[in-house]
Amino acid sequence: MDNLRLHRTARTGSAAQACIRRIERSNTEGVGTQSSPLFTVVDLIKRLEGDGTTSSQFWMINDRPHDKLGGTAISAWPLWFSEQARNDERPLFYMTQSTTSAHVSMLTSQTAQRGIILNDIESSPSRWAKGAHPWLPLWLASNRQCTPFDPACSDETKAILTGALHELYVEGAPGFCYITLHDEPGDGLACDSTQAYLGMYRLDKPISGAQQIRLLGAGLMLREVRAAAEILRIDWGIAAEVWSCPSYTKLARDADKHSRLKWLSRGEPQSSHHLQNCLNGSDTPIVAVTGYAEFVAAQLGSHVTAPFTALGADSLEPGQHLGRHWIVATALRALATEDDICTSAVGEAIRRYRLG
Repeated sequence: MDNLRLHRTARTGSAAQACIRRIERSNTEGVGTQSSPLFTVVDLIKRLEGDGTTSSQFWMINDRPHDKLGGTAISAWPLWFSEQARNDERPLFYMTQSTTSAHVSMLTSQTAQRGIILNDIESSPSRWAKGAHPWLPLWLASNRQCTPFDPACSDETKAILTGALHELYVEGAPGFCYITLHDEPGDGLACDSTQAYLGMYRLDKPISGAQQIRLLGAGLMLREVRAAAEILRIDWGIAAEVWSCPSYTKLARDADKHSRLKWLSRGEPQSSHHLQNCLNGSDTPIVAVTGYAEFVAAQLGSHVTAPFTALGADSLEPGQHLGRHWIVATALRALATEDDICTSAVGEAIRRYRLG
């Protein structure tokens, strides 16, 4: 299996572009912002399968035990036994319900570390955060062949799909894209589709006056981050700037790459990276929240100059649930540490929201 090679041709790029156009056209066909990422993906693949211009332009593998897709679902084996397929790569969508890094590693080895992995595990009952064994997010973050995403809504999902299709199959970048899919209805977020695939975009306009803090969130946890921002405004008179971060890992890797290039160029001016462009060197405290373990969001810590706190599923004591009130208390603590508010506010918040 290690000898599998998929060869990109001119038809590979044109096939990806056809898929991108079809996905973009869905914006006018009823795939709205209230749909979940899982529903959005299932619906888009059905549209790709049902359109004569795209039905033969991509590969589809579906190994989920409870199938919600029909049509062209195949296994990975035709990629091994068909020389024609290997020598004329097509965009690959791989629908799965993989809870462990071992399973994801196995299925990506079957596809030459290529494709868009669509993992439908978050909505299934599990004792693990986001339905994933703790080693899975670690493997995703450390595997340089993989760019992982955690979309919050339908529009983010579409932006990530089109971005991945363009980067992997039009530009020919190596590796694969991994997207975790939840099945909770969307909140009608106004997604910045040009920046979602870059890993981060602001949900509201810049704010001024009062004490300020920046709240970053990804996936379903973005809902709690937005609710925390509202609580901070109403209960504490603190204005919070909210950012959606579909990929903390992509942001951190781009920042790492920028740092290496800066070092190799011996201090010569370099273009800025997306995280730097977004945060703009501000000293406003940052609280970055993820539904995975804390280390996923903590990847940004070494690349920002502002006071930084990461929150994840393992940040609290056993039995405690990470949600909006813990985010509020953490934001208050960050502000108190900088002497922006009185330290007594933290204890008051813990009592008020019964967090102790």
